[in-house]
Amino acid sequence: MKKYFKRIGIIGHPRYSSSFITHEIIFNWLLTNNYDVVVESKISKFIKINKPNTGSISNIGQYCDLAIVIGGDGNMLHAARILSSYDIKVIGINRGNLGFLTDLNPNTALNQLQYVLTGNFTIENRFLLEVEVIKHNSSFHLNTAVNEVILHPKKLAHMINFKVYIDNIFAFYQRSDGLIISTPTGSTGYALSAGGPIISTSLEAIVLIPMFPHTLTARPLVISNNSIICFEYLDKIHKLKISCDGKIVFSICSFDTITIKKSKYYLNLIHPNNYNYFETLNSKLNWSTKFFK
Repeated sequence: MKKYFKRIGIIGHPRYSSSFITHEIIFNWLLTNNYDVVVESKISKFIKINKPNTGSISNIGQYCDLAIVIGGDGNMLHAARILSSYDIKVIGINRGNLGFLTDLNPNTALNQLQYVLTGNFTIENRFLLEVEVIKHNSSFHLNTAVNEVILHPKKLAHMINFKVYIDNIFAFYQRSDGLIISTPTGSTGYALSAGGPIISTSLEAIVLIPMFPHTLTARPLVISNNSIICFEYLDKIHKLKISCDGKIVFSICSFDTITIKKSKYYLNLIHPNNYNYFETLNSKLNWSTKFFK
């Protein structure tokens, strides 16, 4: 039987220690099926297996063909920002809450993995966002986001004033608590909570969602993912912050130049052939619930 993957990495620190049983089951099953397995160094000490081959997430990205991320979407987002720099496929087993990115069911993971490892999978190339902050004509910060980049004030519930330019053309002025710039992957995350649309992951689009705008006419804006977004910060007193996927946070000042665009890197996410995105939405968002009986 043809092997589509030879060396497989296991990644992900779940919220509950009891979830590490899934790592152990997957590890032992892969070894039994003669796969070369690398376990993320930070989680190897939590797994009851004998002298595993370990490495960092970067090592797994560099030397493995497939990474299995076990945990919630937070685990996947953390791993994806690193693995996107490498030519590696990624699949997720959900041990978190919603699991939009980690879609395999832990109770049937072995059957699903066996199906995938024999070539029954599809690949989604999810693009990332790149944010660059330029101070005094030199790049100061450069980071990527899988879900979203958020412009927000240092203090909570504090309105800020800024202008948004798209492809060097003035688009709109905003007075709000901030702005969410989301990928289609992130459209089911924080962007959804802020009233943004759900965007099919196959679309090459970026969505801009105002956060508590001080006007009734502000609405989410969907643009091409080839567009370049720039900010002009109009409040010279208060500092702003930029957040990438809610984890990477850094401060910006009024004279900084902030540019957001599509990254050159992609997350090569794979699913079983029978994966259905709308079925996932039905399940995670309770769309299948009958309101009337």
